[in-house]
Parts: sequence; C-alpha cells; structure tokens
Amino acid sequence: MKILLHTGKMKDVAASGVGRAIVHQRKALDYAGVSYTTDINDDFDIVHINTIFPESYRLAKKCKNKGKKVIFHAHSTEEDFKNSFKFSNEVAPIFRKWLKMCYGTADLVLTPTPYAKKVLEKYGLDKEIIPISNGIDLEFFDVKLGDGKRFRDKYGFKDDDKIVMAVGLYIERKGILEFLELARRMPDYKFIWFGYTKPSLIPIKINEAIKNKTDNVFMPGYVPSEDLRDAYAGCDVYIFPTKEETEGIVLLESLAMKSKTLVSDIPIYDEWLIDGENIYKASDVDEFEEKIKKIINNELPDLTEEGYQVAVDRDIKKIGEKLKEIYEYVLKN
Repeated sequence: MKILLHTGKMKDVAASGVGRAIVHQRKALDYAGVSYTTDINDDFDIVHINTIFPESYRLAKKCKNKGKKVIFHAHSTEEDFKNSFKFSNEVAPIFRKWLKMCYGTADLVLTPTPYAKKVLEKYGLDKEIIPISNGIDLEFFDVKLGDGKRFRDKYGFKDDDKIVMAVGLYIERKGILEFLELARRMPDYKFIWFGYTKPSLIPIKINEAIKNKTDNVFMPGYVPSEDLRDAYAGCDVYIFPTKEETEGIVLLESLAMKSKTLVSDIPIYDEWLIDGENIYKASDVDEFEEKIKKIINNELPDLTEEGYQVAVDRDIKKIGEKLKEIYEYVLKN
C-alpha cells in the first residue's frame, strides 16, 4: 500500500492550518510506517488530498479514471469561509458548491472533528465521512523545549509584563477585531498576534483596525514553529477568539505546551472541551476580558494539566495509526 500525499501549491497554504495539517500527516505516516510519496508521477494506490484548488479537483478526477482510490480531507466548509477574506461572504454559496464538487469525487471524506462532519452532512454529500483529528506533534510541542525567556527577550518584553497571545490569519472569523478591542480595553497588558495574510486579501475594516491598533499590540507576522513554541511557553494566557473552526491546530499546540488557554464558547468545542474542566471559555469580549484577568491573576484554577490530556489524545502517533487503518479500509471497500 502506497499513498500519494498531495502537496500541490504547498507554498500557498504553508502558513495556514491546512499547511500545518499536511506537515502533521507526513510525520504521522512516518511514525506509522506507511509508505507514501508526494510525487504525482510515482506509483500509488490512494491519493490523499488536503487542498481545494482546481488542480486538486483535476487530480482527483484523473485518479478516479485510472482506478485509484481518492480521499479528500475536508478542512474547509462554507461556514468557516465566511468572514474571512475580501468578498468571502458574497461568494460563500458558490464556494459551497465548489466544495461539494471536490469532496464529491472522493471514495471517502475525512474531516477533523465530529462537528465538522455534521456540518458537511448538511451539504447532501453522498459520501462516507470519517472525523479524524489533525493531531499534534507532542515531541515538538514539548513544554520542556519551549523557552519563555527567549521569547520575551526577542520581542522586548519584561519579566513582569502580562502577555496575551493569539495565532491566526488576519481575518474576522479568527477574532482579530475582538483581540484588538481587548487590547484597547486593557492597556496595562501586552497583546501579541502571530500570523500573516496577504494585504490584498484583507477586508478594509480589518486593515483599518490593524492600522489603528493600540501601542500594546505587537504583530510580528508569520514565524517559525520554534518561535511559536517559545511564545506558548512565555505568554501568560493564550486566547482563541475564533467564531468558527473545523478543529484549530493552534489550540492543540497551546494545550500541548500547557499554556493557560481561553477559547470562544462555540459549538465545535461543546463535546470535547468543557469550560472549567479542561479549558476556559468566553462567549463575548466582556467575558474574555474578565477571564483573562482572572486567569493571569490566578483567580481561577489552573487547568493546564487537564488541557494537556486533550492534546495527548490527539498525538500524531495515534493519528498515524488511525490513518493507516482508514487507508486499509478504503482499499478493501
């Protein structure tokens, strides 16, 4: 059994969750001992596609015509496409039709969470859908390897600075407007947002909000994973004010690094993240502000060990074994 792990246009998605997911899959298959290639000219039995570019669709159709098995990994939905880039809301219905076309070529559709599966089932796809986490590399995102002092020194933060961290594209869905509002409300705290989006894709109101950010906001852009690891170790609280996700790899990274974590109270996190048990949740800016202060001031119990167990359950070594089982299942059926 050999897998074609399609990585076409990787440079276009490298800074996104999809790019992270592809990197995780390669490591997961290495751990599981699954033979794979990234060369479309190699021989293979199954193509595993993560992107939804026209070339991805064409590759799926070509493979089907040759009798190859096709797995489409559904990282994208109409719901998480909205409130993202310029004109995303206007073209969202068309985007949904395109997703149905892409995913409709597959023998099997994978998606990161049971919540994402429920969303896709509403699309009327006549395909089996299996949820499987994107996973987290616990050998890399290890709190022992993170250097919080190195992070603070690099960005000029003092030892006693209270640092609120977030990671994501510059899009409304990720909660960047709420992040900037929190910084405005909390001038005594430092706020740092890692991530980057091409300026041509950023909606006007997001651009304006960034231009008018307060002095306590730092936006270094896209940084290597090693820098993120240090930042998770060095921040006082990691917040994820997202409005819609199919999973959220950066959230798993935060939990793996035992960062104190505060996430949006949205449906995707209902079943596996419990407020006050393994994470803290907030439903609006007011609650984010309140809980950030309480977490940093140690007025709420430390849940980092409980959150870490969520990451352990999604270790990419386990994901690799699950992917191996899924590939074998597709070949037999």
